[in-house]
Amino acid sequence: MLHQQRTSRARALTEAASLAHVQGICFKTGPPSRLGVELEWLVRDLHDPSHPVEPDRHSAAVAALRSLPLRSPLTFEPGGQLELSPPPAGSLTECVEQAGADLAVVRASLRAHGLSLVGHGHDPHHPPRRLLTEPRYDAMEAYFDRGGPAGRSMMCCSASVQVCLDAGYEEPGPLGFGRRWRLAHLLGAVLVAAFANSPLREGRPTGWRSTRQAVWAELDPARSLAPVPGRDPRADWAGYVLGAPLMCVRRDEGPWTVPRGVTFRDWIRGGATGGLRPPTLEDLDYHITTLFPPVRPRGHLELRMIDAQPGEDGWMVPLAVTSALFDDGEASEAVYRAVKPLAETAGFEPAPSNPLWRAAARHALTDPELHATAVTCFAAAQEALPRLGASPAVQTAVADFTDRYVARGRCPADDVLDPISGKECRS
Repeated sequence: MLHQQRTSRARALTEAASLAHVQGICFKTGPPSRLGVELEWLVRDLHDPSHPVEPDRHSAAVAALRSLPLRSPLTFEPGGQLELSPPPAGSLTECVEQAGADLAVVRASLRAHGLSLVGHGHDPHHPPRRLLTEPRYDAMEAYFDRGGPAGRSMMCCSASVQVCLDAGYEEPGPLGFGRRWRLAHLLGAVLVAAFANSPLREGRPTGWRSTRQAVWAELDPARSLAPVPGRDPRADWAGYVLGAPLMCVRRDEGPWTVPRGVTFRDWIRGGATGGLRPPTLEDLDYHITTLFPPVRPRGHLELRMIDAQPGEDGWMVPLAVTSALFDDGEASEAVYRAVKPLAETAGFEPAPSNPLWRAAARHALTDPELHATAVTCFAAAQEALPRLGASPAVQTAVADFTDRYVARGRCPADDVLDPISGKECRS
């Protein structure tokens, strides 16, 4: 019966219907009123973060975490990274409180197992090691292995702070979805630079302050580079989705199929698909989850370019700054004017491989143009946070980060690199 239902739905899945479906779900417009965050962390030994956590020890800790009374869904990435995804909140304060409460419970449980959560955009100590063996990750690994080692690093070694914002109003203006879509692709480079926190791989400097972002730029460009923002974001995104190659085709039994060079549009048309079954609407929705551009519209906007941050509360700063710059109309307008000149640096190449994003990942705020823009953006955010009702603790955290890093042209990665540079100078 299930196969018959899939076949029936597949016959109705024309290319026109697929485009209409994607356009209908990618930008759900209205007043920006909800905010979300997804927090990824490396799970490490409490007393020696450079020591690899044995799979059995990790599994025991995960089993204990599964029994916790959390409001937030708790998932794990292929390398064992923990991801906490609080429900969408009605305000920045509510979002911070929800995430903070669940994080406190998670940290206490991990401490009982001698483990802790560590914030790095990319594992600074260990090569990729996959702990999860689900069919999705088997297929993902097989797919990315065709293009080199970056896929395994992304799967097993990376962690981020992902901010989720409402798409915005249908109408033009500072809070309109078209403006927010364009702003995300330009401001994204500033966020990469300001919050870069992954300068090491296997204990050595990589030459990038955000190694995570450098890895992302090496992935299959057909599914990791953003569509260049144009006049019609819905059409741009729908065309991108159908033109992206299939990562996998799910099966009820046995390993999932990993086609080579077959786009979703090819699959719909039935040409050169190697005998694949017809696609369903569920397949299209699943296909979207296998696309990893730095800005992904899922009804709301997912901003996926920010490295995981150091410290227990470091994640609050990118969440607060991003929320302020998008959801406060005055700040959004000021920042959009500030970042528009960056379009010339970005050129017509998609993020994250264009010159602007590469400069952000390599040089962070030592780049003069990015530094000047970041100073403007953080000043606008600080002015906006009281208008958004941000708590004194959040406002103080943003002010401290601004003074410690942004004003001085630094980022968290520089704290990691300073001792290493000192050692190299003395040797």
